[in-house]
Amino acid sequence: MPLGIFRVCLVVITAIVNHPLLFPKENVSVPENAEEIIQKMKEREESLRLEQLRLEQEIADQEAKQKALEKAAEVVEESKEKKDFQEGNWQDTGGEEDDMAVLGKAFKGVAFPDKAVLASFYEKRILGTTGDMARMREMVEGFADDLLEALRSVCNRDADMEVEDCMGVGSMYENWRVRKPFVCDLIVPFAPPEPYCFRSQTWCSGDNFPPDEQGYGTIKVCRADEDVTGCICDKTKLGEDMLCLLHSQANNTRPSSQMEDLLCFKNTQYLDANQVMKWFQIAVTKAWNRISHKYEFDLSFSLLDSPGALKIKFRSGKSVAFNLTPVVQYENSDVYFISHFPWSSLAADLPSSTHWFLTFAVYERRFIQLVSKMLPANACHVSCLQILSFLHGKQCSLTGPSGLTNYHLKTVMLHLLQARPNQDWASEKLEARLQDMLKFLEKCLHEKKLYHFFIGNGKVPAELGFPIIFQRAEPLNLFRPFVLRRDVYRKTVDTFHEMLRNMSALINEYTVHIP
Repeated sequence: MPLGIFRVCLVVITAIVNHPLLFPKENVSVPENAEEIIQKMKEREESLRLEQLRLEQEIADQEAKQKALEKAAEVVEESKEKKDFQEGNWQDTGGEEDDMAVLGKAFKGVAFPDKAVLASFYEKRILGTTGDMARMREMVEGFADDLLEALRSVCNRDADMEVEDCMGVGSMYENWRVRKPFVCDLIVPFAPPEPYCFRSQTWCSGDNFPPDEQGYGTIKVCRADEDVTGCICDKTKLGEDMLCLLHSQANNTRPSSQMEDLLCFKNTQYLDANQVMKWFQIAVTKAWNRISHKYEFDLSFSLLDSPGALKIKFRSGKSVAFNLTPVVQYENSDVYFISHFPWSSLAADLPSSTHWFLTFAVYERRFIQLVSKMLPANACHVSCLQILSFLHGKQCSLTGPSGLTNYHLKTVMLHLLQARPNQDWASEKLEARLQDMLKFLEKCLHEKKLYHFFIGNGKVPAELGFPIIFQRAEPLNLFRPFVLRRDVYRKTVDTFHEMLRNMSALINEYTVHIP
């Protein structure tokens, strides 16, 4: 850039010095014809203008090359980070001797609670909720089983979807829920009636999905006897005088109403999340009408835009909320397609009603159970997550919602569980591990990168039986929305910093004053 500016200046100075009227050469007379002078000045001006344009273009080309080099360096760096994550080397979690000074700028001047205060806070404020969670889980699961059994009885077995048993997922079943009201999350797999089946396609199955559709997939409703790859007659327009020997015209077409009865999007074979929601809400309503006389409470939908956000209302005025969400199994694994996330904002903006988000909640629960067996007795991993979730929830109640969710916080814990040695999670190291989680989260917020724990992670324990296709996929950045929405990112960072400043005050307040 400086070289280009110098060359422009040099051309201008040369033109001035060589101007015939300013510095006439010896034995050269000034032309007496004014028009000739003006014409020469115009020619010189045009020559200078062309030279200036040439130099400006040269400078612009140099700047474009520089930007291209910088962009290439960013791509290489991002590719290196993804490779490091796949190889298990992502993110420096710090050593045992870390202190608050190295946690980052956000921690300067922050008074971090000591071990005794944290232990007292956990015992008095959080530990007592474990028994409440167990009693609620037992009650909700028993009622959900009864409701689903009634649902099966009211459905047409030859035409309606087949509903399987429900499974508990999320914080209530991983024993780290701290904020009330407690809400149980249950997923209910369902399948089409015979002779149909679901054939799914994910963003990492080979086809090109745009960046905003990573983490999603589509579900096609097919006859079980259909060729998986599809006949060429589906992909090529045959002439009017040509006939496919495998598929006649009568067998290849299906009435539109028949596919809609199978909850597909209009004029397609793709499962529609909105159709599934309507079907499930109607089926649950019919099932409750059949068994309501057995119970001394009322059942209602708490959210109409979620398929199974239910609320039990007792005559005493108390209520219990739980989510019963229909899902579709991905092949023969415990990965499921889910259309609605009532407990988080992960799938708040679906690309379309035929796109389903993939949930790995069952594997997350199993991973926590597997690792817990190898950790010291009374390990502090769940305690760290509970304290962090409590602090963030309290801060959001003071300053408004944040872009961070409990799922993000759990993902941080999962990464650290895999990165740190088992002995580092002993109960007496609660303070150090909580600092690690905050440091890790601060770094992720700064870089706007928090990778999904399972997708692209080549270090997932083999005992889990996790599908290899997702291990080999490109890592999925859960903080990508922060790159696209600066206002949400700024609010999230401000809330995080405010939480750090209020941390000691909140812990001391809820340790001394117990409701």
